Amino acid sequence: MANITYRQVADYMIPNLTLPPEETNIRLGKWGMLHKDYLQKHNKVLFTTLLTQGKLYQHCAEIEKQARAMFDTLVAQMKEAEGVTEQLKEENQLEWVQLANNIHRCANKIVEQKLIFT
Repeated sequence: MANITYRQVADYMIPNLTLPPEETNIRLGKWGMLHKDYLQKHNKVLFTTLLTQGKLYQHCAEIEKQARAMFDTLVAQMKEAEGVTEQLKEENQLEWVQLANNIHRCANKIVEQKLIFT
């Protein structure tokens, strides 16, 4: 049985609730922070559930890991499909930069739609 303590506020007894400890050494990158912000604004039930269970940062770190892997895979596949090679980089650097930037933007959007904003 849980040992619950209370404090009196006016005529009411309010339970002293605390959140379970959560790993504080977890660092979230771009994808993890975007997902955390999305949950906080658009999926408050899941956000609150993860927060009260002490699993919010662990969940966001896992999303971060999956997003990085998906992004890297998509970029590699798109570069191969579009013919964005080191040879092109040597021959026409401006075209290579334009194509590479476009590929990164597309991969970024796909990751956001499939993992981050869901």
